[in-house]
Amino acid sequence: MASFVSPHLLLAVLFISFFQFNLAARRLADTQQPLLFQYHNGPLLTGKISINLIWYGKFKPTQRAIISDFITSLSTSTPTTAQPSVATWWKTTEKYYHLINSKKPSTLLLSLGNQILDENYSLGKSLSNQQIETLASKADVAVEGFCMSKCGTHGSSKGASIQGKSNKFAYVWVGNSETQCPGQCAWPFHQPIYGPQSPPLVAPNNDVGLDGMVINLASLLAGTTTNPFGNGYFQGPKDAPLEAASACPGVYGKGAYPGYAGDLLEDPTSGASYNANGANGRKYLVPALFDPSTQSCSTLV
Repeated sequence: MASFVSPHLLLAVLFISFFQFNLAARRLADTQQPLLFQYHNGPLLTGKISINLIWYGKFKPTQRAIISDFITSLSTSTPTTAQPSVATWWKTTEKYYHLINSKKPSTLLLSLGNQILDENYSLGKSLSNQQIETLASKADVAVEGFCMSKCGTHGSSKGASIQGKSNKFAYVWVGNSETQCPGQCAWPFHQPIYGPQSPPLVAPNNDVGLDGMVINLASLLAGTTTNPFGNGYFQGPKDAPLEAASACPGVYGKGAYPGYAGDLLEDPTSGASYNANGANGRKYLVPALFDPSTQSCSTLV
């Protein structure tokens, strides 16, 4: 029987042209094991790719700006002066490309594409996971299993043919972390529902839900680019892989341990915790990424 969740979701759709299908989630908890990342000979995302955002449910313009500014911050073509930056964090993903071809590595340039608002819940307020491919291709969103084992997921599917050529798209969905399982999906900005009970941190954009969504979106974008079709870089079984960010759960700064996000930067005015500067003066908390060159989790601070 399919399970259902409440709405208020963000779907990020990356239009690309490859094949195969995979679902890989940002899971809530992973057993700590030796990290033995492997490349499974499949393609990684390359070229200039626009990220189109689909907002399902009611989000304020100020909330949408937090996400859109984060997407803009990923680009190294418009670098943020203040360091450490989101763009610097994202450059860790380039090391995966260098391992495939060190002499002439492929490149990936992400940019913010279109934003579509569906505030009236055109598909209803309970959506099953079986609809996710269809809904993504129709600029809508579907999700199953949110809160039970994951805070979001990514996958890919075949879209409509364009000028006689097969079109594929990769997608990421994340739920509003404030209204759906904040103790799991908005940590460390919300009190955890299990484990060590350390006080929650102050969210850098003063929005627990959206700052939590940034963490989940960042993690899944890293997984999407380095393992878009289930045969890229990952550790463990294909149907439950550990990827570039999910291999480093709960790590945001040096010295991190269960219940402690690590030694982070603190805004002197708001007291907010962050580790990366972004576009338009934004501050964000981004997860550690697995560095394939050192076989360890890498943090900005």
